[in-house]
Amino acid sequence: MNHIPQNLPEILDRNITGFHQYCLSGPVAPVFVSRNLCDMLDIPKEALIHEKEDRYAMQVHPADQERYQAFLSELGSRPQTLTAQYRLIKGSGSILFVSDTATSHRQGERMLADSVLTDITQLKAENRNLQYLNDTTPCGFLKYTCEKTPKVTYINDRMLKILGFSEQPNGEFDDLGVYMNNIYTMIPAEERGRFSRYLERVYEQGVPVAGEITALRCDGTRIHIFGWVTKCTNEEGKEEFQSAFMDITQRYRQRKAQETSRYLHALTEVYDKIFEFDLSANTVKCLHSHKSPMFQWLENVPMQMEEATERWITGSAAEPDQERLRSFFREFYQGKLTSSEDRPPQITYRAMSSSGNYKTYTGIFLKLDKDLSLYCCRQTPDALESAGMQELAMRFTEGVVAFEVENDTVRPMYISENVCSFFGYSREAWLALAEKRPGIREFIAQSGIDYADVKKLFSAGEAEFTYFDMAQNAYRRIRAICSGNYRDDGKCYVMLYNLDAKAEESPQAKVHIRTFGYFDVFVDDTPIAFRNEKSKELFALLVDRRGGFVSSEEAISFLWEEEASNAVTLARYRKVALRLKNLLEEYGVSDIVESVNGKRRIVSEKVQCDLYDYLSGQTELFKGSYLTNYSWAETTLGELTGDHFGGV
Repeated sequence: MNHIPQNLPEILDRNITGFHQYCLSGPVAPVFVSRNLCDMLDIPKEALIHEKEDRYAMQVHPADQERYQAFLSELGSRPQTLTAQYRLIKGSGSILFVSDTATSHRQGERMLADSVLTDITQLKAENRNLQYLNDTTPCGFLKYTCEKTPKVTYINDRMLKILGFSEQPNGEFDDLGVYMNNIYTMIPAEERGRFSRYLERVYEQGVPVAGEITALRCDGTRIHIFGWVTKCTNEEGKEEFQSAFMDITQRYRQRKAQETSRYLHALTEVYDKIFEFDLSANTVKCLHSHKSPMFQWLENVPMQMEEATERWITGSAAEPDQERLRSFFREFYQGKLTSSEDRPPQITYRAMSSSGNYKTYTGIFLKLDKDLSLYCCRQTPDALESAGMQELAMRFTEGVVAFEVENDTVRPMYISENVCSFFGYSREAWLALAEKRPGIREFIAQSGIDYADVKKLFSAGEAEFTYFDMAQNAYRRIRAICSGNYRDDGKCYVMLYNLDAKAEESPQAKVHIRTFGYFDVFVDDTPIAFRNEKSKELFALLVDRRGGFVSSEEAISFLWEEEASNAVTLARYRKVALRLKNLLEEYGVSDIVESVNGKRRIVSEKVQCDLYDYLSGQTELFKGSYLTNYSWAETTLGELTGDHFGGV
């Protein structure tokens, strides 16, 4: 049997911090205050107890009054335990931060609440200092919940800048709320699984995890960040993640440039012209143009990818091959190019040479990573093609490596990720070999390659190797081809490609578009989270045109009705169009929008749309509203209403 201690009043009075009891029925006011509370506030008991006035509430800071009254109101609604944080003004005038944990209960006809205060003034001061540190640190800083869909609870100014948010956002920029409600929104779709595994590891093991990952800016462009993820407990006692990030995009690009330059050195032995296509930046630049005055002055100058390609096709390619070239590059932009017979995407065409004559060229795409690819082309008169060189030019895959051999030593130049395992090196160890220059026997010791096969490679110009892939639990085949025979200086270049590499075809995603009512787009029943309202409006405009092309000038007149088409609005429109392109690529449906010469259209046969279904005869779909979001849609709405109601 439980007994109430006789000294309970003394316990409440002296031993429980800031204890007081509220009456929440009738006049709301404290009915008991402990000596401990009076000492905490530096106010005598008789000044806090009053039959008709809530003297305690008078000590609550004016800025926190509304929050405090809501706290009392919620407590009085039913028996429960709640916690609130607010400020109190002490008798001396100083400010006290408290955490108030109150339990409400019924006593006869009255609702009472027993309240215990905890002084958190010092904790708040430390948190303010921490927040100042977070706001001024050169790193981006985030806090987010440990839910399945983590919500951002804090983001510092530096992280906002890393993500591309303006200090004074206007209608052109996205609402930060999209990122705040779901941290995965700032991670590209293909990286979210890896980021999720990071979070799971941190949550389950309680240890920090550091790593490099790709992030999405508010305009849809990609950046590379390095950061840490840790788990902590917030002021309310709830677990949450916190991360510090650094923008390493420039460092990443420099590293890729160094790797590409080593790779490029070997490729220039084979190809006349080499171009770098950067899908993340939407740019193309010429890296190598052997004896071509047309391109030499453009070397290393980034150009807008689609526009530059179209100018080249229109100005140089033979007219019968132009449309085929457009289709080839369009499929590349959309990630739809596929290999065939273990060969990378390739095309043969006729184009004007520097001499002014039309020559036959062969071009292929070599993928460096998810963003960077090299387009390599060369003149292909039959007389210049040896069997080995043709294989080298035509049968590259993503499994590519290049290294320099001199006097029985090896200097690595470039390697793709999927070949490291073949040689038995980590990427870091591979790069370190460039300085060491090991002998061939030492270099191949971890790969299982027979030294006799390597000698055969040098004598015959090509060789094929078989190795056991531990990760895949299967045997793999690798072919190696020399870029040429030993020269006078004893150097040659060797390249490898994976004979087992096959292009993986992903199932075509289903796109459903809703125009009747508010405008929304779904990919396999998942709504597209547009980060930019103007990009969403542009897509709606393309849908409204039902497959017809929309020029830049037309789009500007709809998107910015009060502004004329000029250099400023054109640059703004290109940003919006790029954001739309990047977003559709993220969802794997970039092919539903086609771009030709700066004009865009929706490929209507690749989407399901209620408007198109209605026009094909499903009249029950239309309920009288259309693209409610946009004023310019009233013209189409008038047409639909007239058709639906017989023009009455």
